[in-house]
Amino acid sequence: MNPVIIGIAGGTGSGKTTVAREVLKHFPGASVVTIHHDSYYLDRSHLTPREREGINYDHPDAFENELLLDHLKKLKAGQPIQKPIYDYETHTRKRETVKVRPARIILLEGILVLAEPDFRDLLDIKLYVDTDTDERFIRRLRRDIVKRGRTMEQVIEQYLKTVRPMHLQFVEPSKRYADVVIPEGGRNVVAVDLIVTKLKDILS
Repeated sequence: MNPVIIGIAGGTGSGKTTVAREVLKHFPGASVVTIHHDSYYLDRSHLTPREREGINYDHPDAFENELLLDHLKKLKAGQPIQKPIYDYETHTRKRETVKVRPARIILLEGILVLAEPDFRDLLDIKLYVDTDTDERFIRRLRRDIVKRGRTMEQVIEQYLKTVRPMHLQFVEPSKRYADVVIPEGGRNVVAVDLIVTKLKDILS
């Protein structure tokens, strides 16, 4: 049986990861793998730290989509992949990779996964997590300070300069491609239950 590939898109801090986590709770660990689009940021190790900081990481061109597309096709064909590991503090890829084995369910999560036609063609189910702008910004602010070593000033500057404009240009318009729009992310128990029920029906 071909695996089911589910795309989970939405703005930064919308709750995409929470939705994926809630879905994972209902299936045995070996039957589901999660692929984060962020893992496929282009390696910027050849640039200076200052040059790396000036890159627009919310634009589609910031990602190595060809590699991700190749990896998705391999997983769908039953082949393992070596997923890259991205270091957010240095904006470079680590030398290590993570081996990901094929699974019956593949969750592809990222702000732009519905904005790319090649990704959409591979997706069996397309989800968009829709959360209020102010709540998304607060979540991003907390995450980037605590987990990614940024200052409050850096987070605000990046949000105003690239995150918000790119959301309006690429992320928000991609909502029209979704099969299901999930308000309030993982806290929307009804929506998560519907997705889980649909998945179990497909897999059975």
